[in-house]
Amino acid sequence: MTARRAVLSAAVDRLREAGVASPEHDAAELLAHVLGTTRSRLPLVDEVPVAALASYDVLVARRAAREPLQHLTGTAYFRHVELAVGPGVFVPRPETELLAGWAIEEAISTGSTTGRVPVVVDLCTGSGAVAKSIADEVPSARVHAVELDEAAHGWAERNLSGTDVDLRHGDMATAFDDLVGTVDVLTCNPPYIPLDAWESVAPEARDHDPHLALFSGRDGLDAIRVLERRAAALLRTGGVVGFEHADAQGESAPAVFTATGRWADVRDHLDLAGRARFTTARLAR
Repeated sequence: MTARRAVLSAAVDRLREAGVASPEHDAAELLAHVLGTTRSRLPLVDEVPVAALASYDVLVARRAAREPLQHLTGTAYFRHVELAVGPGVFVPRPETELLAGWAIEEAISTGSTTGRVPVVVDLCTGSGAVAKSIADEVPSARVHAVELDEAAHGWAERNLSGTDVDLRHGDMATAFDDLVGTVDVLTCNPPYIPLDAWESVAPEARDHDPHLALFSGRDGLDAIRVLERRAAALLRTGGVVGFEHADAQGESAPAVFTATGRWADVRDHLDLAGRARFTTARLAR
């Protein structure tokens, strides 16, 4: 048996030296995972059993090698839902919860103002985080989602099982021909990292997230250009689209939409850290 405080302190030091951004949080989450408890209840643990300590050391070493925390625990939390994640799927980020929140508000507004069942589409759904959140918080909505990557689609199937979300395996550029002109709210967290920004990407993402979910041409806007065309086809007149982008694309990403003349109310939104994070627009034609 080893004192919990000593175990955590050593793990925090190791993760900090490895460049992990949140060593205290991650060390505590991993220990709680090994002990089958929660981080908030760790203070109730005085000593760590030898067997648990051995398992913990392995996980801390993997985290120090910059394997994502969520891959080690197998779980990610997003708004009010829990998601299974692991190798082959993009780990949902907290900042994307803002995009999901916007879509939820728009779906609720559509239902209340029109009396219709809101139709929502989530392109590049990945783990299914945004689609599952919308289905969870707007149970009256008809939610559709699509993912191209086969491994990520498998994770989405797992996460969306038991919901009414219509999940499909396919390319966002051609998905949902049967919904053309009928969609009220469209969301997307597309790939948006320029290919030449490889070295600037955190190892957790660069080495573990699928590259299909990360990189998008020389300027990072290729997928957003595809999104603009597909959104224009799928949305009904007055329907809205919201999509995430890199913080350096606060002007260039909205410009993809304004340049076509098809959109009104194009505006960018900041995340909680004050960084440009997602763009919304309304189909004007």
